Amino acid sequence: MMSLNIAIQKSGRLFDDSVKLLKEAGLKIDNSKGQLKATIANFDAEVYFLRNSDIPKYLEDGVVDLAIIGENTLLEKQASVDILSQLGFSKCRLSIATPKDVVYNGINDLNGKKIATSYPNTLKSFLKEHKIDAEIHLISGSVEIAPNIGLADAICDLVSSGSTLFKNGLQEQEIILKSQACIAVNKDLSKEKHDIIDQLLFRVNSVMKGRNHKYILMNVPNENIAAVSDILPVLKSPTVLPLVEEGWSSLHSVIAEHDFWSVINELKSLGAEGILVVPIEKMVV
Repeated sequence: MMSLNIAIQKSGRLFDDSVKLLKEAGLKIDNSKGQLKATIANFDAEVYFLRNSDIPKYLEDGVVDLAIIGENTLLEKQASVDILSQLGFSKCRLSIATPKDVVYNGINDLNGKKIATSYPNTLKSFLKEHKIDAEIHLISGSVEIAPNIGLADAICDLVSSGSTLFKNGLQEQEIILKSQACIAVNKDLSKEKHDIIDQLLFRVNSVMKGRNHKYILMNVPNENIAAVSDILPVLKSPTVLPLVEEGWSSLHSVIAEHDFWSVINELKSLGAEGILVVPIEKMVV
């Protein structure tokens, strides 16, 4: 039987988030610490636990068919693959940072400077686009220490919260790209493998929709049911159940999580009471 080969990072936060996503999508992964490959008992697939920097090449060469990987890594490795879906986790940005005690007036200040980075290809493209003549110094780790020891004038590195930059006396100046985890696939897959991927994507998308939406329940005066329904357009129609108290109903619907706080006052102004917001495990639409 045709089996799908899935690659994920073998350690770190992206590993944790990737395994969690696959398990929430119903895939039973029997993996132990240090294991490099695991068979999925209830799905036509195997999972490979690989070094993040190796995944783009394995994906491009067809050693693996699909990968959960950061967009920044695909761009840096210049991998010729297809991105099917963004996943909304492991968000970060690749930025240029300079010492806080050095005046920075703009991108032209980088001319003639030395920039330390683990992302030379992405940085080179950015500098070329902006016609900046700077020297790139390749470092494989602890990039943020380079200015403090006189190795570079600036750095180009991944930033999440910015706390690491702050601790090392650096200030973010230029954002080169924004990145998040994505699902990427080999460009030359058979129809059979695409069919398996479609099944997996259906499951993953159901999990992602569930994460991004909430089930909302509230008591609403009957005369305002239509107005409240217009504010909650995610489902085709809300569920309305009459309450014992005459003139009131319980309205059940779904709301995008990022919309809740922006509409809560509207709901209350229409008489909504006892508003409950409940997580959704999966959402199939």
